[in-house]
Parts: sequence; C-alpha cells; structure tokens
Amino acid sequence: MNTERPSPRYSNIDLWDPADILDAMIEGQLAAVASVRAVRPAIESAALAMEARLKEGGRLIYAGAGTSGRLAVQDGAELMPTFSWPEDRLLLLMAGGKDAMTRAIEGAEDEIEYARRLVQQHGIGEKDVLIAVAASGTTPFTLACLREAKQRGALTIGIANNAGTPVLNEAAHAIWLDTGAEPIAGSTRMNAGTAQRITLNVLSSLVMILLGRVYDGLMVDLQAVNEKLVGRSERILVQLTGCGRDEARRALADAGGNVKLAVLLLHGCAAAEAADILTRAGGQLRAALALIGQPAPDPADLRYSGRVAAPAIGGERE
Repeated sequence: MNTERPSPRYSNIDLWDPADILDAMIEGQLAAVASVRAVRPAIESAALAMEARLKEGGRLIYAGAGTSGRLAVQDGAELMPTFSWPEDRLLLLMAGGKDAMTRAIEGAEDEIEYARRLVQQHGIGEKDVLIAVAASGTTPFTLACLREAKQRGALTIGIANNAGTPVLNEAAHAIWLDTGAEPIAGSTRMNAGTAQRITLNVLSSLVMILLGRVYDGLMVDLQAVNEKLVGRSERILVQLTGCGRDEARRALADAGGNVKLAVLLLHGCAAAEAADILTRAGGQLRAALALIGQPAPDPADLRYSGRVAAPAIGGERE
C-alpha cells in the first residue's frame, strides 16, 4: 500500500534542517490538494447521486475508523450548524464510538460484527447514503458498514487512498485519492488525511448547494446559535431584500430564526403562507420566490441562470 510504504524521498528526514522538513511536508500537502482536483468528476458524480436520494428524505451516514473516521465525523457534525441539516437525518458511525474521537480504541477498527449491527439497528436502507472513508481502503469496520449498507439498498460512496482496494471496488461511487507515500511512513493524518478532509468538505458542500441550502453564495439555512451567527443572519437578510437591520431582526424573530422564512415575510407573506410556500418549493428559496412572483434576476448574470458554468477563477470562461 502506497500509504504505508517508506519513501526514499523522505529517508533521513529526522536529520534534515527544520526548514527543509517543513518544505517537504508542505510539498506533500500541495500534492494532496492536487489529488482531489484529479478526481473532480468522481466527486461530482457522487454528489449528484446523493442529491437524488437525500431529496426523498434519506439520511446521510458517515462511517470510518481512526483518523479517517474522525475526519468523517467532523464533516458530518458541521452540516447541522452550517446548513441546518436535520439531526435525525445524520448518522456518524465511528469505530469505537465517541471515545474514539479523542483516543485510540484498541481493536475497534476490526469489529466487523459490531459494524453490521450498527447498520441494522439504525435501519439503514434504500433512501439513505453512506460515505465510507478509509485511507487503506481495507479497514474491516468501515468495509463492513459499507457492505451491510449496500446489501440493504443504501447508496454507498467509498473514499480511499490506495487503488484497487475493497472500499473502492465495492462502493457504488469510488473516489480514489492518489496521495502516495507519506513524509512519515504510514502517518495518514498527513497527506491522505488532508485529501480526505478536502474531499469530504467539497462533496458535502456541493450536495448542500444542490439541495438548496445555499442561495446566492449565502448560508440561508444556517442555525443562528450565537450572537455572531444572529448577526450574520441579519446581514444576509439585508443583502437579499434591501431591508434595514431592525426590520431584518424583527423578521428573523417572527420566523423563529429561519432565514428563508424571514425572506418571504419581508416580501409580504404571512407566516403560515411563507411556511407553506417554502414547503411547496421543496425548501428551495429561489423556487419559493418564483412562486410568489418575484421578478426574475437578470439572465445575463450567470449566477442566476440555473446550473451553468461559473466564471473561471482569474477570468471568464471561454
């Protein structure tokens, strides 16, 4: 396995000048970013398949062990405050349970039967999506979760850093991150972990955008659980509707902190009407605004013309 083999590139690294060690490790991090870019089509394909299941009310499930599991759990946990992803539609299957988030649990990643029972107990099925993350691509706990979920009809996404491994071969959508050997042999918290973190981040963020939890580049489904986020919600309303800060604050209060509902209230809808419209629009603010006859944005602005190519970074697309 490439993630386990010592690399001649890093031999005697402990004898190097500290500046050279840092340069080598940073070089590895840049290569990890490039490995994600190389599999953009696979990430996009997985996201579109996930969107189809999750639109029907399915759950999003992350499975992993060790570093990979911690990265998976972190990504899943961030979906609730950022996008108001419902807690009852999120499952985090970590080998060793919560204790494994802060310390290694001996033998946890080998618990195949426990993994199967978890999938069965949670009733994972056809509407659900399971993302299995394992640098090796062979971790028994993670692989058992994937296999059991797949057998029960769930959509499976496999993320691994070694080619031709079971997590990739048996997933409906395989994402191979070719990060190669690590600066410290076998320390997959480094290059492999960085690539996994980026992949999970962009995959889940793309899915949330596709599901309408982002509007005009803004987090319109955020949970305002502190003063900073309350202020952000108010600024979002000011930006989207042109209202004043006090008006935004009142609308948010009337909408129970829900930014999308507050937008509709500021466009003249009653509270019950706004909730009904948003439900009919499938939670999509853009569709909800169309239902109440808001003028369509300028079609010359690519941001508003549906799923179209965005301007390239650093210039316009040709």
